[in-house]
Amino acid sequence: MKQLMMILICALGLVACSSQYIMSTKDGKMITTDSKPKLDESTGMYRYYDTEGREVMIKKDDVTQIMER
Repeated sequence: MKQLMMILICALGLVACSSQYIMSTKDGKMITTDSKPKLDESTGMYRYYDTEGREVMIKKDDVTQIMER
């Protein structure tokens, strides 16, 4: 029973650590991401995972703001 409780506590801790982010673009779109977008300096593009778990890239110049939800 203790082991099951410890597993549940750890799982909840991991879920609490992940945050969603919202990116606003120049054309007015609001994009929700499941992880913090990371800038790839070599390509000039942000890489992120959408709410369905797919990897997506967007040009740095198209993004106006990134906010944590």
